[in-house]
Amino acid sequence: MSLAAGPGRAGTISDQLPDELRLVVDKHVSYIQSLDTRRDELEYHLTEHLRISGIYWGLTALHLLHHPSALPREGIVAFVLSCLHPNDGFGAAPGHDAHMLYTVSAVQILAMTDGFAELEDSVPNGKRKVAEYIAGLQQPNGTFAGDDWGETDTRFLYGALNALSLLNMLPSQRPNEPPLIDIKAATDHVKSCLNHDGGFGVSPGAESHAGQIFTCLGALSITGELDSFLGESGKDRLGAWLSERQLDDSGGFNGRPMKLVDVCYSWWVGSSLAMIGKLDWIDRERLKGFILRCQDAEEGGMADRPGDMVDVFHTCFGVAGLSLLGCEGVGAVDAA
Repeated sequence: MSLAAGPGRAGTISDQLPDELRLVVDKHVSYIQSLDTRRDELEYHLTEHLRISGIYWGLTALHLLHHPSALPREGIVAFVLSCLHPNDGFGAAPGHDAHMLYTVSAVQILAMTDGFAELEDSVPNGKRKVAEYIAGLQQPNGTFAGDDWGETDTRFLYGALNALSLLNMLPSQRPNEPPLIDIKAATDHVKSCLNHDGGFGVSPGAESHAGQIFTCLGALSITGELDSFLGESGKDRLGAWLSERQLDDSGGFNGRPMKLVDVCYSWWVGSSLAMIGKLDWIDRERLKGFILRCQDAEEGGMADRPGDMVDVFHTCFGVAGLSLLGCEGVGAVDAA
């Protein structure tokens, strides 16, 4: 079982759409279901390096659209387990090297499909072994590398905490056992990425970016330190920076100043605002309209911007953005 995760069809929606746009749930479900049937297309094979993430994006969207069983559970779990590397991490597809990002996607998929029992059947003590792989990527300064080659990023740190929490392997979840990771070092690293404008960068001193803000807030939320670290003044400063990502001409968000809007930031920015209690600082109806204009109302799927080609990545995060706005046909989601 796999999903294509790359370029899709060109959208059929123009920028000029009626206000009464509605989410075409059935079309999006059918689009996601169709992705594994497109193996004769070049894009399918060019995106093999995103395969397990593509499954996560599609499955997440289906859960939010109230169709969690639209993909075959047994096939999904079997494919995920086929991506398990001998070092106990997961690769993007069978035979690929393990990486933090794909390991996180695999853990998230197994959590959504109740697949941890199959993991334990396949690899004795499998959950702990996967957790130990993740923990082994923590660096002396508290951050995490993506793989054995050592690139570090706050995405990997957040992903590590996310996956470990789903595996029930965080130190706080196992207080009577030796900790697998240094939580204090990890949170200290996140805190060091805070900038004077209220945002967070990929590393200390790096430019604030909405995607990195999400990962840093998510990490602090998982460790229970978000409120105590930012305080109300920090939340106000960050909320101002995030709310300025909404552009007047479209209602969509960009990731940083002077960049184009992209539907995926509906989630990165929107969920960050939700985590600090500032989601009402933006025009929710205009954001909702922008997301709905990004959908292909005839064939399903969402694009980065209206009229562009749809893909499963933007479909996932467009739907996730709608989940924050109380859109009809979309379930609620935990922002972290």
